Amino acid sequence: MNEINKDMMINEVIKLYPATVRVFKKYEVDSCCGGAQGLDVAAQLYGIDLEKMMEDLNEVIQEGEK
Repeated sequence: MNEINKDMMINEVIKLYPATVRVFKKYEVDSCCGGAQGLDVAAQLYGIDLEKMMEDLNEVIQEGEK
């Protein structure tokens, strides 16, 4: 099973798992111009619960593997 981790860059996550764009939109994270940021940095900048965002991201990729 693949899993997204907090050290990954937003662009890297989207490239590997395009369906994750909807999670970034949900959290209003700039996945275009801000895509070169790590997930941990983005969570801090946008005031997002990193663990919850990662749960949501990993849920999306697990759905795609079913």
